[in-house]
Amino acid sequence: METTTAPNDTLPFAAAVDDTTGPAGIIDQLALAPFISGEQPCTRSINLERVREGARLLPEGVEPVRRVRLDRATVSLAVGEGWTLLVWHHRDATAQVTVVGRTDLLVDEVLLAATDGAVEPETADEREVALGFWRLGQHGPRRSARTIDAPAWAEVRTNYTGPAAEALDQLMRLDPLGLSGRLVLLHGPPGTGKTTALRALARAWSDWCAVSYVVDPEALLGNPAYLLEILLDDHDEAKRWQLLILEDCDELLRSDAKAETGQGLARLLNVTDGLLGQGTQTLVCLTTNEALARLHPAIVRPGRCLASIYVDRLTRAEAVAWLGRRDGIGPNGATLAELCALRGDLHTVAADEPPAPTGQYL
Repeated sequence: METTTAPNDTLPFAAAVDDTTGPAGIIDQLALAPFISGEQPCTRSINLERVREGARLLPEGVEPVRRVRLDRATVSLAVGEGWTLLVWHHRDATAQVTVVGRTDLLVDEVLLAATDGAVEPETADEREVALGFWRLGQHGPRRSARTIDAPAWAEVRTNYTGPAAEALDQLMRLDPLGLSGRLVLLHGPPGTGKTTALRALARAWSDWCAVSYVVDPEALLGNPAYLLEILLDDHDEAKRWQLLILEDCDELLRSDAKAETGQGLARLLNVTDGLLGQGTQTLVCLTTNEALARLHPAIVRPGRCLASIYVDRLTRAEAVAWLGRRDGIGPNGATLAELCALRGDLHTVAADEPPAPTGQYL
């Protein structure tokens, strides 16, 4: 089925609908039709987090003309005099609200009426830090947020070997006036506490920097539109700096990475010292278990890094001081994960594999 509209002297709009489109896709097309045709030439979209349970996300007295309930979202379409409203309300308390209308003023009025009072205020617990999570979904990049427990740096400093702890001391104390680069690189063996350090960093920088975790770094490096959406996102009304965390990027950061990955990495690093990052307040943090010598030379180029910190295992003396006893600690020391296991903090549910049959011998 194909529908075509051309109200008055506006541009014609044709939408193709088949068995694969789905009701939500039809609602998307209906919402954009007046914008594409020019009947309602103005539009604005916002992403909401911490949406209150039961929030309608519609102006007072307005009911949707179309609504589709999906497994993880409800999609609604509402119309009024000179405006059209599209709402994607997700089960994770996030939403995307788009309004098209005849004038910018009308769009802003409808958007305010639909979202007024719809968002829960942030918590004031100082141990809790808001962390955003970016991912590339079916309808483009999406950011959701939740609070995480973030320790103070002083609480976890003894988890790190001397050189790493001293370097992290300096990183935790930084503010926007002390930034000499935009790339933070944490590298070293697995289990040494790189993620814990990042949680402490999110708390230490919480007054001036919003932190977001990229769930799918491979998709980010392979999709320029995804990266641009993150750079231009205006979710933070305070207009603070933002730190993008890309963890465990071992295969993406190697010098022998695939050509397409290398191109994506170049775009990402351009955020740190190139034209792409000009005018934005974005920092990038990469973590990897790879040795520094194996990383792509573009990453370790002098002058790009705000910090390049090798997070190593604790020495034997440091590990013994951390654990309070010597048993179980070898001459080469131990990682934080190994020490937590020795202390009994980590428990694994397991069933042993039965021994392999030996067979018959002649």
